[in-house]
Amino acid sequence: MNDVLIGILDIQLGNLTSVANAVYESGFDYQLVSTPNDFKKITHLILPGVGFFSTAMAHIEKQNLKTAILNFVLVDKKPTMGICLGFQLLSDYSEEGECEGLGLISGSVKKLISKHLLIPHTGWNSVLSQVEHPVLKGIKTNRDFYFVHSFHFEVKDTKNILSLTEYGNNIVSGIFRENIVGFQFHPEKSQNNGLKLIENFCYWDGNSKC
Repeated sequence: MNDVLIGILDIQLGNLTSVANAVYESGFDYQLVSTPNDFKKITHLILPGVGFFSTAMAHIEKQNLKTAILNFVLVDKKPTMGICLGFQLLSDYSEEGECEGLGLISGSVKKLISKHLLIPHTGWNSVLSQVEHPVLKGIKTNRDFYFVHSFHFEVKDTKNILSLTEYGNNIVSGIFRENIVGFQFHPEKSQNNGLKLIENFCYWDGNSKC
């Protein structure tokens, strides 16, 4: 769509190509975002990433991207989505590297602990929606998505929980607040349901009401 340009934050970590390909397959143009000036051109922002929380935040700080991200999200109120590491970066703090996050969704990231299940949590698992949301439109609840993670997001306020997934206990697999959404799983690796989610995000105007 000519009036939509999806920004993909380039923090030198992980799955930029697969996210970019998924956006392109959904029929939208994208641009890698690596400087504050890049935010002037985009309408939506995706925070992807596979890697270490502290490394990602160090790169964001070094490139002077934190203020630009916060202005885009909180001042301009533009649609923003975090994926996997990008989902965790939305938090206040992570045990991984004992590092502060972006502080966009109240809560902290903690290591998964289980005596009976493998860590990292890897593979397909069901995602149970807790509320209706435009980004999940057309995706039936309790559908499988692809996960790879060793840490999980403990959300402070349950009103920000978009979906849950069972892995030993219920873990938060989706969050939302106004123009922000985030997912612990990888929609870009989750076949048809994941592509539908990314397409929904690209069409989304940032209003959380269905």
